[in-house]
Amino acid sequence: MISKEQKVELVEKFGGDTANTGSTEVQVALLTARINDLQEHFKANPKDYAGRRGLLKMVGQRRRLLRYLSDNDIEKYRALIRELGLRK
Repeated sequence: MISKEQKVELVEKFGGDTANTGSTEVQVALLTARINDLQEHFKANPKDYAGRRGLLKMVGQRRRLLRYLSDNDIEKYRALIRELGLRK
């Protein structure tokens, strides 16, 4: 689980200030942090199938947000995936 301080840091980094929590870039960054955190959890708990379902929902949500961003602003999309280290 990511801490409140980490969330604030991500919001400031990708949103510009702490009030811009709903921007696509911030949402993708927060989902990426949660997904990376959960990957460590599943290495230790491989039979947590209910948690894995939640992980897959988060991955799908991130995929939809990235598709929206690539359709509307390709430069922001490219900068975001480079910054987060995502494959695409």
